[in-house]
Amino acid sequence: MHDRNALRAEIERLASLGLDELRREREARTYFAEFLNLLNKGELRAAEKIGGKWQVNHWVKKGILLGFRLGELRKIEVGSEPKQLTFIDKDTYPVRHYSETDRVRIVPGGTAIRSGAYLAPSVVVMPPAYVNVGAYVDEGAMIDSHALVGSCAQVGKRVHLSAASQLGGVLEPVGALPVIVEDDAMIGGNCGIYEGTIIEEKAVIGTGVILNGSTPVYDVVNGRIYRKTDEQPLIIPKGAVVVAGARRVKNDFAEAHGLSIYAPIIIKYRDEKTDKATTLEELLR
Repeated sequence: MHDRNALRAEIERLASLGLDELRREREARTYFAEFLNLLNKGELRAAEKIGGKWQVNHWVKKGILLGFRLGELRKIEVGSEPKQLTFIDKDTYPVRHYSETDRVRIVPGGTAIRSGAYLAPSVVVMPPAYVNVGAYVDEGAMIDSHALVGSCAQVGKRVHLSAASQLGGVLEPVGALPVIVEDDAMIGGNCGIYEGTIIEEKAVIGTGVILNGSTPVYDVVNGRIYRKTDEQPLIIPKGAVVVAGARRVKNDFAEAHGLSIYAPIIIKYRDEKTDKATTLEELLR
């Protein structure tokens, strides 16, 4: 076992090699196995909040990409006959297996957690759901049915990711910030959060809202417009309640036909009534 600095240096060195050179490195898989083990235990993260600002851990994302380059396509079998499932994937990223000691509740019905993803104790996953490599899901979160936690997405404590919602993934470019959902946020059903959008703590994203780098968000409470810039991603502020809305398209053709375009709107900020409506039911745990 290598210390963190030595492992980082070796991962960055291996990531810089061409494919032919990499295949000649006898210890490459040994270093990658150590790296993957730390990801699985939640001791490495693709992004972290440092000094109040989310920052990408570039070397961690390089390590995840390294795993794809090192891997060989293999048939991966899960379960036993007659209900055995078969996958074809890189052998560096098999499906994760859990036991009672992990204290992660994965309800039967077709969920898959890929190696390199971390689920903290007390996380609940309803079927079917998928959590991709590099994702980090913190304590008390619930991932509901047909939901996706994309590669490197960071999910905070007590977050509810409702049914059929999607947190987009990102591996490349290495410097790109992943989707981040902070503590106590609520993501409604059929939402899509993409392109490094940050949902700050206690925000509520209403059913069907889509947020990405090209979608401005209109705050009717404070008279502001939030959007992605060259310096920072789209950030939904703490406690904001976002719903799907529309705005008029201003040109002669659009006005003649009564056309409007989708626009997410911050309609209010979280209050006691919102808290009661979004609190996860402890009896379900």
